[in-house]
Amino acid sequence: MDIFYLGVLCFLFILAIFDLSVGVANDAVNFLSPAVGAKSAKFKTILLVAAIGIFVGASTSSGMMDIARHGILNPTQYAFDDVMCIFLSVAATDVILLDIFNTLGMPTSTTVSMVFGLLGGSSALAMSKILQGGVTYAELINTDKALSVIIGIFLSVAVAFVFGFIVMWLSRLIFTFNYKKHLRWSIALFGGISITSIFYFLLVSGLKGSRLLVSIGWTPQWIEANNLLILGSCLAVFTLLMEILHLFRVNIFRIIVLFGTFSLAMAFAGNDLVNFIGTPLAGLESYLDFTANGNGMSADYYKMDVLAGESHLPGKQWFLIAAGVIMTVAICTSKKAQKVVETTVNLSRQDDGEEVFSSSKIARKTVRSVLNTTSVISKYVPVSIKNWVDMRFNSEDAVLDEGVAFDQVRASVNLVLAGLLIVVGTALQLPLSTTYVAFMVAMGSSLADRAWGRETAVYRITGVITVIGGWFITAGAAFIMSFIIATLNHLGGIVSMLFVIGVLAFVLINNNRKFKKKQETETVDTLFRKLVRSHDKQEVWAMLVQHVRETQGSMIAFSRAAYRDITGGLMYENIKSLRQASNSIESQKSMWKRYRRKEILGMRKIDYLQAVEKNTWFHLGCNNCSQIIYCLKRMLEPCVEHVDNNFSPLPQNYVEEFIPICNEVDRLFDNVERMIVSGDFTGADEVLVEGNALKSRISQVRHQQQDRIQREDSNIKISLLYLNTLQETQELISMVRHLLRASKRFQS
Repeated sequence: MDIFYLGVLCFLFILAIFDLSVGVANDAVNFLSPAVGAKSAKFKTILLVAAIGIFVGASTSSGMMDIARHGILNPTQYAFDDVMCIFLSVAATDVILLDIFNTLGMPTSTTVSMVFGLLGGSSALAMSKILQGGVTYAELINTDKALSVIIGIFLSVAVAFVFGFIVMWLSRLIFTFNYKKHLRWSIALFGGISITSIFYFLLVSGLKGSRLLVSIGWTPQWIEANNLLILGSCLAVFTLLMEILHLFRVNIFRIIVLFGTFSLAMAFAGNDLVNFIGTPLAGLESYLDFTANGNGMSADYYKMDVLAGESHLPGKQWFLIAAGVIMTVAICTSKKAQKVVETTVNLSRQDDGEEVFSSSKIARKTVRSVLNTTSVISKYVPVSIKNWVDMRFNSEDAVLDEGVAFDQVRASVNLVLAGLLIVVGTALQLPLSTTYVAFMVAMGSSLADRAWGRETAVYRITGVITVIGGWFITAGAAFIMSFIIATLNHLGGIVSMLFVIGVLAFVLINNNRKFKKKQETETVDTLFRKLVRSHDKQEVWAMLVQHVRETQGSMIAFSRAAYRDITGGLMYENIKSLRQASNSIESQKSMWKRYRRKEILGMRKIDYLQAVEKNTWFHLGCNNCSQIIYCLKRMLEPCVEHVDNNFSPLPQNYVEEFIPICNEVDRLFDNVERMIVSGDFTGADEVLVEGNALKSRISQVRHQQQDRIQREDSNIKISLLYLNTLQETQELISMVRHLLRASKRFQS
């Protein structure tokens, strides 16, 4: 039996390695997004700074694992077998949830995942003990800790968002978007306050209780007793230093951002390390205690009193250093970390770029309410003040480099304020989540910076609501999953534990395969990103034409493939082909809405007279693309219904009649796609004539089909379906001809 528990313990450490990898990928958004969004340095440099912070934070961590040992459960009431069941369920739940969120590119809280996983697993075994009698739930579970985390969620979301909005609004009022012209009398003080805040955050949160500080006498008690002295001294020294550096033309904002990135990464590694290796280390200590002191006692009866006190695990510091190495490697190599960071950066981006979330009813109502409220308030604000504020917030003065989502001022505010709020939360003993604070500060600052315009607000609010909803889902899902897994482990014993291990391995491998496949299929619209950041109208026009060529060309390519799937599925009763067409149509419809919005933004940036000349042909082309999608959808739906219900197949004479038409349509699509993508419309008139001739030919076949319907021996259902397919094919050809004409006039 000891060998079995040793195997479970080894698997816990394997899960810990996965947990460290997926955990740092998820929490990377806390400390990477400001520097990445503002491009304060090269991405490799930012990663290096963060990696050093992570390694130092993990290596100097105090290693307090109380939350995993006795923060939720009362270990004196649980046997060795019980805690191993719980720790396995927590580790499995944590890895699965974090991996799912990373795959989706959504940030979530590792603290919530672990705490509610512990609560769920402990509750599962607590129910069993309560049914046996003699003990109450309050004696088994520390419910105060779980309640404090729930309160922390609400506080983190609301407080961070509000303070992010206020501080960013004041900062922008001082510096404006053309901040390089307003640095002489403010940058030294701003830099001094910022570096002091980050340094104090480092002392209180990142290095709290570390051996490095304790060795020089800076214990947590000494720091708390000398707060004012430390703050005053640091403010004076750092303000003077910032002024000197500014005189030597050093970018102070870049120093703030990189130092803030290092500090948040270090604090994350030092404090959140327990979320990743707390349970395996607690499991190791439990195993060592059981094997040393069990004296042949059954694992079902040996109580875990060893977990009630402080940890005395030998070689604990080496485990922390090893964890730091794993986290450092993970942050430098994880593709999922970059995707999570990209979600936050996209939602706080200054320009109108690509929106990854759609609109929602809640977002629309929120935007409408805010607009109505600001309209009322605006009536009571003097015009002179409104004009002055608008002048300070004139985003036209902002010059963002290629690939920059927002400027250095906002990146500095995000990092400094996130650190300050975590320090305040620590001082007030409030369980603020670093993920929640960092994310909501970024959202509040982007709102204050007027990055959420009327054209983008509904999409970004939907994104924020989606992320926040994911946080609450994390808590519920962690509790339920851990409860179920712990129950299975407890009732099924060795067999259930082996089953859980197998399922977990399958889920992790499957999720990573799906993520890699998704990464291969996803394309980044780099052309559009260059377009929105360009201020040269001729350059914008050239890129817009190229973008329209690519999107309209891809629309024709999609239509060609979808039409082939639909007609082939109907003629040969291939339901798989029809369902494939259905999926591609829905995907294309969603993609086309984004493309259309992007290109309208591009039309706004070209010369006004040129826009007046090209607008008609641009919108005609857009409408034709939309109509092509709807035409294919109208053709598809009755075909799916017919084939899926196993109705009579298309008669052979219909098939033989229809195949040449399908071939001609395919050839037409090929010619039109080639002309639109290349921009060479030589022979376009001939293609239009051929298309018109094909329409006439289909008209003749339609009339023949109408005559067939009049006959008594014909199958009405199949005849009407074939007639509908011919009609929609004719309509599709019309739309493609109109698109070719519009594209030719637009590009010429």
